[in-house]
Amino acid sequence: MRKEFLLVGALGLFLAFVFLAGSVMSSPGQQDLDKRVRDFLDSHRYQWHDMNVPENDGKTLYDLVLQHNYKSALEIGTSTGHSGIWIAWALSKTGGKLITIDIDEERHGLAVENFKGAGLSGYIDARLADAHALVPTLKGPFDFVFCDADKEGYKDYLIAVLPKLTVGGCFAAHNVSERQRRGPWGTGSFIEYMLSLPNMETSFTRGGGGMSISYKKAEKSTRP
Repeated sequence: MRKEFLLVGALGLFLAFVFLAGSVMSSPGQQDLDKRVRDFLDSHRYQWHDMNVPENDGKTLYDLVLQHNYKSALEIGTSTGHSGIWIAWALSKTGGKLITIDIDEERHGLAVENFKGAGLSGYIDARLADAHALVPTLKGPFDFVFCDADKEGYKDYLIAVLPKLTVGGCFAAHNVSERQRRGPWGTGSFIEYMLSLPNMETSFTRGGGGMSISYKKAEKSTRP
């Protein structure tokens, strides 16, 4: 009887949580923000140049954050903010925040304006910095990392951030495909290294700019 009572109680708490979460996500404030973000993205649909991700990849990032309820996100390579908007939009629904880094002052400035225009500035900490220098100093932890910076640096970024990535967290990298594993591109060494890690489970998307999506399955790895 006691066991049944505890199960019923646990089920009740779970249903209450689902109800409250749904209420937050569909609150008038969230609905207003959703409309503002959609309108901003629609009005800027053909303006995302300068190394931004295509819309399909933006939607993939949004889905990853929302489906896994990620809350602490890092983006390495802001460009002018297209991917950051998709990530932060999802974080507005999970109660999270994004740190995004870019080394170029002009791109950084445009991204900040775009975040403001989309109504998402409160969910984004945009930093003008060299990610190679900044990422190793960030404390974390992070449950979602999106890498879209200098391709030769992908492996170094992964090594720097992996100890700060939570178990169950995701490291997504843009402009990556499995066929580049032994190719001349700078992502080749990154892919080779990622696939060698026994505590990382990696798949690759097709279409868009191509992405690797890797989940941290355990804390320990046999690789240094």
